[in-house]
Amino acid sequence: MASFNGLHIGVSGLNVSQAALNITAHNIANVDTKGYVRQQTMITDFQYVKWGDSPLYSMQKGLGANFAEVKQVRDSFLDQAYRQEIGRQAFYESQYLAIGEVEGLFGELEGVQFQNTMKEFWEALQELSREPDNIVARASFVQTAVTFIERADVISEQLNAYQVNLNTRIVNEVLRINEIGNEIRDLNISIRHYESTEVENANDLRDQRNLLLDELSKIANITYKESNAGIVTVNLEGVPFVTEDLVYHMETTQISEESQMLKPIWVAHGYGDVFNMDRPPSSMNNTDVGSLKGLLLARGHRQAKFTDIPVRDRYETESQYQMAVNEYNNKVEPSVIMTVQAQFDQLIHGIVTLINDTLCPNKEVTLADGSKIMILDVENAPVGVDSMGTMGEGLFTRKSMARYTEEQDIDIQIINEAGEIEITSIKARIYNEENPNDNYSLYTLGEIEVNPKILHNKSLLPLSKNDRSGAYDIEMTQKLLTKWQEPFATLSPNTLTKNNVNEYYITFISAIANRGEQVNSISQNQATTVASIDNKRAEVTGVSSDEELTNLIKFQHSYNAAARYINVVSEMLEHIIMNM
Repeated sequence: MASFNGLHIGVSGLNVSQAALNITAHNIANVDTKGYVRQQTMITDFQYVKWGDSPLYSMQKGLGANFAEVKQVRDSFLDQAYRQEIGRQAFYESQYLAIGEVEGLFGELEGVQFQNTMKEFWEALQELSREPDNIVARASFVQTAVTFIERADVISEQLNAYQVNLNTRIVNEVLRINEIGNEIRDLNISIRHYESTEVENANDLRDQRNLLLDELSKIANITYKESNAGIVTVNLEGVPFVTEDLVYHMETTQISEESQMLKPIWVAHGYGDVFNMDRPPSSMNNTDVGSLKGLLLARGHRQAKFTDIPVRDRYETESQYQMAVNEYNNKVEPSVIMTVQAQFDQLIHGIVTLINDTLCPNKEVTLADGSKIMILDVENAPVGVDSMGTMGEGLFTRKSMARYTEEQDIDIQIINEAGEIEITSIKARIYNEENPNDNYSLYTLGEIEVNPKILHNKSLLPLSKNDRSGAYDIEMTQKLLTKWQEPFATLSPNTLTKNNVNEYYITFISAIANRGEQVNSISQNQATTVASIDNKRAEVTGVSSDEELTNLIKFQHSYNAAARYINVVSEMLEHIIMNM
């Protein structure tokens, strides 16, 4: 019986050592496998045979070693911290990439700078002011205006196209989220099945699942919990995503019938939005996590234009203006693309209207019913050098709406010499005013073109005095130069300083660069934090080839010792049998 126990002790040593060698070899084989967590062999005593009771010593004999389990070495706190911080890093990285794309469209870092296009337009205007009656100078001025609008339209179209193209990335990330959810559910089932015997842990499957959780946390904000059965349930943006048996997939749908933009929704949760975009991104509120949300925020919910930037003069009351400012700060300003679209459109609108309003001045009149309208100011408007002395032809026009109506009779109020209101009839060309609710009425990018009549006949450019003398109006070109250098708009309702054309563009480009630098700085800081946490995590979970080789030698010696022990017992048995 004692010999049998001796052989069992030796065999248990062989088995345990062999298992330890297998685990060590498995660790070494996966030293470069992404997401692999090193495994440790837990060895315990097998059983003891008790001989009796003694107050002096333990009267028992051990029956060998036992292989308890293969343990994974993980730190759940580091896992949670890593997944939180890498999600925040991905949020700012996605925005920084969008800013970089937008900044490149203006060619300020490389390529053809839009600033040069503006400079050429300004120089052509200066040249025109020196020789207003020179047909070559007029032709050059008109042609640079064409180039100016074409380049602005190209940038605007590229902005809009990039904004729409972000839909593809958003759809791809939504599809990947659903794929990860399916894979986590399948791994949950496999792990539960594998571990149901309570003999071994499904460590390699757990590694795969943890790697998926790492990837998912980079795309969206998640929380998760593991049950006693080894099932991991996941909430995404506070909503159940992976449960014990189901995966609630998300889909994408149009934000509205008028918009090409897509947004992710929960089909199983009443088609509700996945993300609450009304809450500003904040580390304190944990609303700045995930590359998908970063993409949605950078893209915005629609194409913006200059009317999205509140200007006090457009609102009747202060409360209406403040509501518009709040709308801008909550809906437009957080999106880099919408902000650039609106501010760039405001620049082009400002240049177009300052030139048109100078060449075709308007005046306000009161109609007989008390309403006010704008009409062409025929007393002060310059004319062309054509035989008809044409007036009211702006350098720029809207593609779908003329600047003025045809001349018609209107009844207006005037003040007579006695200070009384009289009604009189005049012929006038009514100005078709811009309506924020009608895109075709706006001098906005995509709707502006150089006046085809002036393109065909440069003599229609109104730069001559309105006195039938045919002499050019030197004051008109000087007024154009002056208007160009006068402040016309602030960059946003949150700034007080009005800028002229050149200052506005410089401030505009600087704001994009500053925003990019700010986001990149946060992203880099997050990358440092993530790397630090990942290094600490690797110290716990990573495989050290030197340490594993040491273990390999140790367990090899243990195996050899167990084999040697069995040989000794075998020789003892042989000696006893041979001498009986």
